[in-house]
Order: sequence, then C-alpha cells, then structure tokens
Amino acid sequence: MRVLGVDPGTKTFDVVVIEEGVVEVEKSIETIEVAKNPTNLIEIIDMLNADYIVAPSGYGVPITRGDEVLDPRRFAIEILLLSTEEDIERGVEVGEPGIWVYDALAKTVEHLVKKYGSKVLFIPSVILLPTVPTYRKINKIDMGTVDKLAATFIAIHSYAEKEGIEYGDVNIVVAELGFGYNAVISVENGKIVDGIGGTYASIGTLTAGALDLEVVVRVSRWDRWDVFHGGIFHYLKVYDMNLLAKAFEKGEEPYASFFRSFIESIVKDIMRALVSTPKANAILLTGRHSKIETVRKLLQEYIKDINIESVLPLKGATISKEAGQGYAAIGEGIVSNSSVFKDLVEHMRIRDACGTVADYLLHEKLVEFKERIRKAYTDLVKNPKTCL
Repeated sequence: MRVLGVDPGTKTFDVVVIEEGVVEVEKSIETIEVAKNPTNLIEIIDMLNADYIVAPSGYGVPITRGDEVLDPRRFAIEILLLSTEEDIERGVEVGEPGIWVYDALAKTVEHLVKKYGSKVLFIPSVILLPTVPTYRKINKIDMGTVDKLAATFIAIHSYAEKEGIEYGDVNIVVAELGFGYNAVISVENGKIVDGIGGTYASIGTLTAGALDLEVVVRVSRWDRWDVFHGGIFHYLKVYDMNLLAKAFEKGEEPYASFFRSFIESIVKDIMRALVSTPKANAILLTGRHSKIETVRKLLQEYIKDINIESVLPLKGATISKEAGQGYAAIGEGIVSNSSVFKDLVEHMRIRDACGTVADYLLHEKLVEFKERIRKAYTDLVKNPKTCL
C-alpha cells in the first residue's frame, strides 16, 4: 500500500510516499511555484499513483475522507484555512503571496476530492486531540497546526526507536522550527498534552507570533494575511536564517540581537511547554531551521539540564522534512492494519479527534466567528465528529 502525504510548508511543499513504513518517494517544490500555479503540485501527486493521499489539512479537522466532504472548496477555505472567499479575493487582488498559497491549496483540495474521493484523508491538528485537556484549550486555536502534529508524530516514533522504549514511555518536548513559524509541543507518556502553535508562540521569522493585546487594539482592521507578517525576516529584510546565524557569530548588529531574540523566544516557549510535561527526558528539534548548528548550540546553552537532539528521519528519507514524513506516516497508520505506525496512531488517539478549532473560544467578540466555523463544519461534512 502506497500512502502519499503533502506538507504545505511556508518555504516548500514536500510530497512523501511511504510504503510499509519506508519512504519510497520524496519530492520538494518551492511554495511560490505552487502559489503561482497549483498544477505544479497536482501533477506530481497524480503522477505518483498512491493508494491513499493525506491532503494538506491546514488548521485541521477530525479524520475526514474525501467522499465525506460536500463542498471541497468551501471546506478548504472555511474549515482548513479559517478564511472566507472575500479574504482570498482581496488577498489575491493586493498581491499577497500567502493568500495565493491559500487559493492554490483550495484548488488542490478540490482536485483531490473530486478525483480520488474516499482515497483522500484530512487529519487533525493538536487542539482537536482528546489527549489535550480542555482547560489548556481555552481561547486558543493554534496549538499546533497539522504539520506540527505530523512532525511530532515522527519525533515520538523516532525517539522511541532510538531509545528502545515503548511509546508510553516517551516524555519529550518537540520544538518545530519552520521557515516562517515555530511551534512547541508537549508530549507526556507518548501523547500530545499541550501545544504552542506558530501564531500563538513568541516571535518567528515571518510571523509576529503572540501579540500584546495593547498592540492589537491599536489596529482598527486586521487582514487574514497579517498572520504572515511581523517577524524578524520582514524587519531585517534578510530571509535566510543561515546568514543571521553567521552574523550572530561575528557580532554584527542589528542581526546578532534579532537572532538572539529568535532563540530566546524559542527557549521561553520550551520552558512554558515543560509545565505540561515536567518529566521530559529530551527536547527534540524538527523543521528547516533546526538543522542550523548555531541554533541548536545556542538553545543548549540556555537549556543546560535537558539534552537537545535532532529527530532522526524515517528510513529512506533524505530531503523531506519531518512534517511531510508525518503526514504520510499518519495516513498509513490510519488505513493499513499492518503499518508500523498503526500502534502510534492508536496510542496518540488521533482517530478520536473531534470538533472544530474554534470550539474553545470564550471572548465575546469571537462568538460570531466561533458559530460560523461550527456551522460550516456541520454543513460541509457528512457525519461530523462534534465533541461539545
């Protein structure tokens, strides 16, 4: 059985095919190329002849098959991307690259659902997992998007294999350092119990991350694409973390200070995550920026008591990121009874994910948004898995 996963990264889209637990095919395509023409991605997926496809799932949804989706474009835009057609139209109009990607994702989802039906899977994000206590979900949406959950899946599998332990004995913090967003996920006894997602974490490279409410109220209107802005790359006009790492090593300002700010932000989020998994034996790094030795070294200087390690890739993987491998691995664990990943899917209770990412919003200003997302989910999916 060949299971294909698509990770819609900020810098690249990774397409990974797994067969019997081994990565057989890896393709990487620049995100800007997908944004300009989604056919670039669609043709790769069609060419690989997979038995099942785990489609880009954005902010996540309880496990849903393509034939359960009643209107794939609305499903993609309103549920997976938490947007509206107006957001897409306005973003495309003003030339916002992030919204071009959203539009390309919606077109890709439309194609996959219409062509492959029940062979397409959409999977959950962190906030939808029942292993995360409700009290940690209050007034949150982004506790880790689907790609962050997928990367954490690989981290748990990798660490258990390396240490020769059962999944239930895995206590780690996973720091996913992507091109545009960071996320930090708490894993206790092999289950995700908390998460600090990219738009909720401290400042990232592209995103501003969590903002002081005193800052928020000073802006009369926020656009959907503002989550893609405000990070250190935008301010410095440098879009390569390797260059910033070298500038830090040479003490070149203001780059050195901003690089340290980026590192300290990650450290603070890791320390927050340790509240939820105090017995963590290791901090595992995933994502594009985790491969930079200066990043790992400086993080270890701040956090002296816990070893910081890189996640080992799946067998056969050489170029794909952990998130892409995780998309495919989760898919194989769902559809194949003989998969090496089936036990981890069950252990993490991924099948038991339910509800929508907006379910736990309490602020009175968000009531209308919350109800819109819930209605969209129940209207657009057959047999919706609600949990509240």
